[in-house]
Amino acid sequence: MELKKYSISEASKIIGYQSYVLRYYEKEFDLSIPRNKSNHRYYTINEIEVFQNIKQLQEKGLTNNQIKIILNSPEVIEENIIKDETAITISNGNVNLKNSQELSLLVNDIKENINEGLVSLNNNFKQSFEDVKCEINSLKTELVEKDQDIILCENAKLRMKIKQKSYEIAELKEQLSREKNKKKSIIKRIFS
Repeated sequence: MELKKYSISEASKIIGYQSYVLRYYEKEFDLSIPRNKSNHRYYTINEIEVFQNIKQLQEKGLTNNQIKIILNSPEVIEENIIKDETAITISNGNVNLKNSQELSLLVNDIKENINEGLVSLNNNFKQSFEDVKCEINSLKTELVEKDQDIILCENAKLRMKIKQKSYEIAELKEQLSREKNKKKSIIKRIFS
């Protein structure tokens, strides 16, 4: 009995992936998707199950590399992962299986490290913020003092100019007075 053949669009509806994702995963996971005489892909229930399996493993949080190992490994690994909630970790090309209890402890350790790091960063940020705030206040005070010094200097200069101008005015008044006296006749000068 021949299996029913589905087009890529029909398969994508069944699996819940877009067509381009199916094509991408075909290359990503080295899947052999059959083709008809016109060289168009078709999917049977077997290929659909493989894609559904990939989707389930992704939903469990496995990476594409981990899924490749599972697809290329005996079914025992997959059954252990699903039944025993075993996680696969890959480091330096070695595959390590950890049960959910070990994984939970590892996750808790990571959470604690992250929290400690966040607290440390927060404290460092607060200290840096306070240091910057103090520096800004110091610069502000310094600028105010410099501005006051500049204002006092400018004020002193202006007072000096005012005195100088008042001396010039007094001298001009005296010259004006002398000129007026010259113009008066001798008799007026004598009698005045």
